[in-house]
Amino acid sequence: MLDRLAHTLRTVHPDRPAVLQHTRTGGTRVRIRRGELADLADAHAAALHARGLRDGATLGVALRPGPRALAVMLAAHRLGLRAAVLDPTAGPDVLAARLALARPELVLADAAAQAVAGWAGPLARRADLALPRLAALGPVATLGRRLPGCAPRLRTTATAAPAPRAGDQDTDAVIVFTSGTTARPRAVVHSRDGLAAGLRTVTELVDPRPGSVVLGGTFFVLVPALAAGAAVALPARSPRALARQLARLAPAQTYLTPPQLRAALGAGARFSGRVWTGSAPADATLLRRVKRAGADQAWGVYALTELFPAAAVEEAEKRAFPGPGDLVGAPLPGVRTELGPDGELLLTGPGARHRYLGEEPDPWVRTGDRATLDPDGRIVLAGRLKDMVLRGAENIYPGLYEPALHLPEVELAVLVGVPRPDAPGDERLVALVQPRPGADPHRLRAALQGPLGRMGGARPDALLFGEVPLAGRSRKPDRAAASAHCARELGT
Repeated sequence: MLDRLAHTLRTVHPDRPAVLQHTRTGGTRVRIRRGELADLADAHAAALHARGLRDGATLGVALRPGPRALAVMLAAHRLGLRAAVLDPTAGPDVLAARLALARPELVLADAAAQAVAGWAGPLARRADLALPRLAALGPVATLGRRLPGCAPRLRTTATAAPAPRAGDQDTDAVIVFTSGTTARPRAVVHSRDGLAAGLRTVTELVDPRPGSVVLGGTFFVLVPALAAGAAVALPARSPRALARQLARLAPAQTYLTPPQLRAALGAGARFSGRVWTGSAPADATLLRRVKRAGADQAWGVYALTELFPAAAVEEAEKRAFPGPGDLVGAPLPGVRTELGPDGELLLTGPGARHRYLGEEPDPWVRTGDRATLDPDGRIVLAGRLKDMVLRGAENIYPGLYEPALHLPEVELAVLVGVPRPDAPGDERLVALVQPRPGADPHRLRAALQGPLGRMGGARPDALLFGEVPLAGRSRKPDRAAASAHCARELGT
């Protein structure tokens, strides 16, 4: 698909907008046109080739999502490079260890990433952004506007870009860093074939249409939409601006994370067409709120860094599921499932990662999620294996019970274990519930007694109202921070 995209950008309506951007005044401007994006990818390919990067070399990428980052990925694909994607939320020590494992021949960074790693570090850390000194990871070149203190710009060259790479499709395409520690970093490696399979699955699932507008900003949004001839609008950052953007564009397809959806709904956003969300848990209540706000359909997508996407479910199907746990849908075409002895969900398929960097290939992805399969083969999550709470002699899996807490007036809810100081190794089970703005706490506490009473032996020892901490790029609930917060509130 990346080969096809590079061709169609130049040959199919090259004057049409490719990427749109929301302005400060609430308008929409063209960030780049299709033909211009193709030219930018060619220029990057020529410049990287002139720097001596050849087939199989590793390119570090520290760029914000958008057309420049996509052009770099297209250039890397053309040259047969593998792109190692940097995440500024990982922390400098962990990120330095990960990049030492990948050993990039060159790191491309925009001015913002270099500022986070340099003079703006103290300010950036307030937003949970931190990068090590990029120059310590290898040679660095600036892409885009250069500010004082930045590395020299990647020089454009008068030479033509080399012809697209041909040959083995099982070679490495991208490295995405995921779990692991500083001492033992872990990186997911996708092959060119696997990456193409994942992009095909997204295209078949979403079916973007030529001439339509798609709202979203990730690589897996940009490539299928642009390849189909749609324009992509990058989401505005503030909830109010995002609400105005949705009203102005009325996109046919919208991709937002659950935190973005909640923030937009809080700002009074109205939706249109089909809305997709993932990267963090999306309960049926959130999807229902999106449909009540105008969406024709609201989909939750179950995906991992190692396999994207794996399953999907529409709000009506999710809401109708009568059993315990979190229904995430039937496996998408080509995805196969198995359950380990401890109930861990294992997945494989054409889009699965090839291997972890430094490890042998393994077709099966260990998700870390405890799950069951219903009679129709649909995946029902029961929580993370490592999130198990041990209370007395009972193992409690929060994922089985948390969906019941998501009442209409609940923004987020988690069940966490809080260590008991009087019984080492034992925990109290606490429900931390974040009410929606304007919810009456007394009425909500009364409404929660029903689902709490139906939890039987897993009924929490305490119910607390407060903000659920979030962490990471996808803004998932931070259970460790939630547990610490509950411990402080309970005085343990």
